[in-house]
Amino acid sequence: MSKKIALHTLGCKLNYSETSTIGKNFIDQGFELVDFKSKADVYLINTCTVTENADRECRQIIRSALRKNPEAAIVVTGCYAQLKPEEIASIEGVDYILGSKEKFEIFSLLENLDKKDKPEVFVTSTEEHDKSFGIAASSDSDERTRAFFKIQDGCDYKCSYCTIPLARGKSRSLQPEQVLKQFNDILQLGYKEIILTGVNVGDYGKNTGINLLGLLKKMIEIEGDFRIRISSIEPNLLNDSIIELTAESGKLCNHFHIPLQSGNNKILSLMQRRYKRELYHDLIYKIKNRIPDAGIGVDVIVGFPGESYDDFIETYNFLKELPISYLHVFTYSERENTLSVTIKDKVAHTEKKKRTNMLRILSEKKRFEFHQSLLNNCVEVIFEENNINGKMKGYSSNYVRVTHDFNIEFVNSSVLMKITEAKGDICKGEIMGIKKSVV
Repeated sequence: MSKKIALHTLGCKLNYSETSTIGKNFIDQGFELVDFKSKADVYLINTCTVTENADRECRQIIRSALRKNPEAAIVVTGCYAQLKPEEIASIEGVDYILGSKEKFEIFSLLENLDKKDKPEVFVTSTEEHDKSFGIAASSDSDERTRAFFKIQDGCDYKCSYCTIPLARGKSRSLQPEQVLKQFNDILQLGYKEIILTGVNVGDYGKNTGINLLGLLKKMIEIEGDFRIRISSIEPNLLNDSIIELTAESGKLCNHFHIPLQSGNNKILSLMQRRYKRELYHDLIYKIKNRIPDAGIGVDVIVGFPGESYDDFIETYNFLKELPISYLHVFTYSERENTLSVTIKDKVAHTEKKKRTNMLRILSEKKRFEFHQSLLNNCVEVIFEENNINGKMKGYSSNYVRVTHDFNIEFVNSSVLMKITEAKGDICKGEIMGIKKSVV
């Protein structure tokens, strides 16, 4: 009888795509993939270390896996494993610790996946990562609707709060011919939306001879009924040509997720970000002027050292006035080996919590305003297969969650819908027709 493997992912969409690829490797080796809530012979946790909570959650998940099966082999990999293998090795029950590079080499590194008396650690320096690229792609669910496709890894930026360059190494890109081959393979599986992921996707092109714009041009030339979404892109890397290409092509989603982190230039400087608020302001209006219905998401860090209340209010008002669609709000937490830990004037926990709540409420208002602006307008929605109490859900090109009565004919098709109702984080619509192809 085949052994059972259960997988759990912490962190970003990039991690999810990598976990899915690791899972396929296990299946190819004869393992049966089961839900993480089930009893398994091997539990693999792919970790994140962006926040202190991610580390804590990892430890909790390890303990919960051991409660399901004390004899199971516990494998911990990813960014937390790369940065703090000794810390993970001190957690009772952990058997194997694999760094960011080694997670793609499990079956060449390990003779078996049996329970160990003490942890085996396989972690190389990030300098070794610069020579490798683990190809990864995953689905959003079990349905063949949305796939996450890793085209870039690592980061050359030196943001003062971030440990990702330490965990993943320098920026590097999948060669364009490999991107196009893997992309075609994903399309052949029936996926209609492919989300391009990476640590710094806009930096695609290191040592490939082609940048992100050139890659996108090649991808949209491929025949087929599909669309491409960029998971996240730095404001200094989102140029006029990418905006123009998005406006002109029905195969690129009218949606950008653009990290801001702070709307205060003093804090941006302390963060060592590569732009000022003026560039961000102009970029958002440039997008909305060219693509009026574009959905725009924003990352913000609250409570960074040195952020006074007035600094925060400047960020709050800056975001309030921008025509954006939603916020992802992160409460600052200190990470070892980052410059930000040396910055004085720490923000009290209660104050950070208060500021975080203020921005999350603003996010709800922004999402509502954006949805209201779409009333009686038409959007293209790709519906998922799940039938939940007679309803189906999907995403529009501009990243609006839409629901409708379930109809098998609409599953994994590009459906033209007129938005008729907007409330909360979801919209309802009237079917106007099924688009047979995307051009």
